Amino acid sequence: MNNKMHKIICTTLCLGMTLSAFAACAKTEGSAVSSEAASSEVTGAPAVSESSESAETSESAETSESSQQTDAKPSYTIDNIRQYLVGVDEPVELPDGSKKVLVNFDNAATTPALKPVMDEVDSKLETYGSIGRGYSVKSNISTEIYDDTRQKVLNFVNADPERYTCVYVNNTTDGLNKLASALVESKKDIVLATRMEHHANDLPWRERCKTIYAEVDEKGRIIYEELEKKLSKNKVKYVVVTAASNVTGYVTDVHRVAKMAHEHGALIIVDGAQIVAHRAFSMLGATPEENIDFLVFSAHKMYSPYGGGAIVGLTEVLDKHMPEFYGGGIVDIVTDNDVSFKEAPELYEAGSPNYPGVVGLGTAIDVLQEVGFDNISAHEQALVKRMIDGLKKIDNVVIYGDSDNISDRVGVVTFNFTDTNSSMLARHLSNIGAATRRGAFCAHPYVWRLMGVTDDEAKTYEGCDAAKTPGMVRVSFGIYNTEAEVDEFLELVKKAKQLAKEEYDSDETYMDIPLDF
Repeated sequence: MNNKMHKIICTTLCLGMTLSAFAACAKTEGSAVSSEAASSEVTGAPAVSESSESAETSESAETSESSQQTDAKPSYTIDNIRQYLVGVDEPVELPDGSKKVLVNFDNAATTPALKPVMDEVDSKLETYGSIGRGYSVKSNISTEIYDDTRQKVLNFVNADPERYTCVYVNNTTDGLNKLASALVESKKDIVLATRMEHHANDLPWRERCKTIYAEVDEKGRIIYEELEKKLSKNKVKYVVVTAASNVTGYVTDVHRVAKMAHEHGALIIVDGAQIVAHRAFSMLGATPEENIDFLVFSAHKMYSPYGGGAIVGLTEVLDKHMPEFYGGGIVDIVTDNDVSFKEAPELYEAGSPNYPGVVGLGTAIDVLQEVGFDNISAHEQALVKRMIDGLKKIDNVVIYGDSDNISDRVGVVTFNFTDTNSSMLARHLSNIGAATRRGAFCAHPYVWRLMGVTDDEAKTYEGCDAAKTPGMVRVSFGIYNTEAEVDEFLELVKKAKQLAKEEYDSDETYMDIPLDF
């Protein structure tokens, strides 16, 4: 065999061996893939390559990070708080069938729920059990939250737990009635109030004892000298005063009033309904003489509409009195002929507690404190100024209270037009998408004074339709309201005025309806 033929044979053999090797490798890899596929089919787990494992690991890390960000507690500020209010941006159907996001300026009456409040209430109801006397894990959990929130309330108003206690109530009216039923011991007791008071801080006292009043000035502010004069001439037992007016928004210098009261041997009781969502409040004054003795407020005015509220008061005084509310939870021992009562706060909390109200109250406190009361106050002042400035540009407007110096006002503005009935105006505002309040706002004597209505005149309106009864339109701001809403509202006012005029002119039966209120 020559050399040339030998080389050809060797090359052919090598090529054959190489091809066989490639075939074997291919068969082996195919078997491996088939094996993985078979294994996947049995276990239900897909075959994963190294690159896909890496991708899934990266995706899992991103998902975990995203989940952590989602679960992280949000930060509440005056700029972002609107997104955490329930329903404020949900369109509602108007009488004409159209849908619109309401301009809600009725926050002095009640406030929408904070989403964190709603979420916390829902969460805590998962472990809800009977408060105080239940024998279960859920009962223990609920009781601990219920008790711990008392301390949160005391901290919220800067109350010393060694001297003050927190009594849970349904709302401010409930709390003031409980206090009046407990503290008034005789029809001869004298209570000093002001003509600025809401009925809730007036009627419970005047129905039980002699109640005298300090007047307000022509702008509607309390005349402090009147308080001093009444205290000097009468043996006053309690001074009752609002911390902020629900009509004009004026903030009372309650520590100044406390000092006056204490110098004359009286105690001070503060209606805090309109202050707690707007300004920081302290039971402690600059001196002990300026300390507040009792404060009552509602949670539904601070973005927790679950029926909660509180009395913060002197424990020693509360222990010495008995409210006119009896039932379970307030006694130690009951025998055939005797009853042994507990001390405050339990003494004032007969019946099953409002657990959702307490949970909501505690969470609302947390959110408001995080937003910051300095920020809330500054925000409200801007809204009040913008509203007043805008109203002044509309013909025939009457703005109640001091519209120049607004530094002592929370977010409330009341007004009328001398050429438009306020009841008709409020109704048309409602129909086109603005929520306001119209009337005398459960503060009749104060509203009559601001409107120049005498007592004798006021009596002639008994039983009259709303449109024929003196009243004002009130706008009241919440932490979520915006300057854009103020501008929109002012345009709606102009439109509502026109609609009211057209309605009035089109029907002769309206001729007896006064236009100047």
